[in-house]
Amino acid sequence: MLRLNVSDGVHVMTHAYVNSYLIEDQGGLTLVDAGLPSMWPILLELLETIGRPIDDLEAMVLTHGHFDHVGIAARLRRDHHVPVYVHGHDVELAAHPYRYTPQRNRLLYPLFRPASLPVLGRMALAGALHVRGGTASRSFAHSEQLQVPGGPIPRHTPGHTAGHCMLELPGRDTMITGDALVTLDPYTGKTGPQIVASAATQDTNQAIESLKVLEAYPTTTLLPGHGMPWQLGTPTALRHARAVGEH
Repeated sequence: MLRLNVSDGVHVMTHAYVNSYLIEDQGGLTLVDAGLPSMWPILLELLETIGRPIDDLEAMVLTHGHFDHVGIAARLRRDHHVPVYVHGHDVELAAHPYRYTPQRNRLLYPLFRPASLPVLGRMALAGALHVRGGTASRSFAHSEQLQVPGGPIPRHTPGHTAGHCMLELPGRDTMITGDALVTLDPYTGKTGPQIVASAATQDTNQAIESLKVLEAYPTTTLLPGHGMPWQLGTPTALRHARAVGEH
């Protein structure tokens, strides 16, 4: 599924409940998060729809290194020489996207939350169990504007992973929140702003604490790694996420 201009010059492609974002400016394109392996034809469809060749894709930026965010990164790097950026603390995870230890067992957790099973099943069918790592070619520190199209500014939001970063998009009143704040939790099936469940998060206390970034850098539009865009501003999103809390 494609949604064009969910924010100024920002397009979203969604497959199996996973979102990736394409930032467009006159100088080129940046892809934020690489979704799942089966999202490759959706990327080609999006590029054709907006009339841009794949050679205009100058960079890929990962919010973090989990398997459902690096799906087509290796292919873009190998076949089209697109550099892949990730926070320094997630370089190892991006190389080995299944090697992480969440607070709770991610295999047993969904069994007690049956609403998650259709979501996780769709993700598995889309290639979630067969993602190649080894994707990061450039690391970054937080709060330094990246010299890529759209000029995103990483805002470090650890908790979900050690190197997770939201990406502020200057001049667009938009924050790409990745999995630091989602509007659909794949591990519970619940909708609305929230952190991701402890089955896929390293430290839920830290993840809740990291939401303070949205107080420091408020925007109208929040673009999550899972679920629909949130366009009611950060205060309402924060209230909802804090009410849900850790799970």
